[in-house]
Amino acid sequence: MARGSMSSFLVERLVRWGRGERKGLFKMFSALVFALLFLVALPLAMWLVSAWADQRLGLLSWPSHPASLASGLLLAVLGLFLIGWSAWAQHKLGRGGPTPLAPTRRLVTSGPYGLCRNPMTLGELLYLTGLALLLRSPSFMLLTWAILLPAIVAYLRLVEEKELEARFGEAYLAYKRDVPFLLPRPRRSRRSGDEDGQSGKA
Repeated sequence: MARGSMSSFLVERLVRWGRGERKGLFKMFSALVFALLFLVALPLAMWLVSAWADQRLGLLSWPSHPASLASGLLLAVLGLFLIGWSAWAQHKLGRGGPTPLAPTRRLVTSGPYGLCRNPMTLGELLYLTGLALLLRSPSFMLLTWAILLPAIVAYLRLVEEKELEARFGEAYLAYKRDVPFLLPRPRRSRRSGDEDGQSGKA
């Protein structure tokens, strides 16, 4: 299947799921699975692969230094906070969660989603970068920024943004024009009516 056809198929499926009703218990379960997948299973898999790669390629871990360890801990905690804040905003404001099976019912544009359109993705990258520093693993850092980041950005651009455009229309397009994709910047003034809306999922 061609890339365009695949992305169109995924968008269609996500739009259909997004318009369906979900029970509260299902939303909680899907959020828990999402957390275990991206906060536990993914880092564990990356650690196993990076440990093998560092040894196989003869990559030396950088020296253990208090500044490096403190930076890693700070980034990991900041990333977890941003992920948790984003999940709270999706649940409280968007009446949904981070998974495609139980997405937000409303477009969330306030809270962390007023800083950038994908604060949860930013939080995950900060979290993984912090782990890479704590583990002192060059391969873990490389996996995060050279492989995982491009894959996530491709999904967000080709699938998730199109799904949000299909579900929320002009409201999302206006939000997309006004708020940066991933890296926060000073906010421009927005119409007060936009503050009642809600957000992207990642």
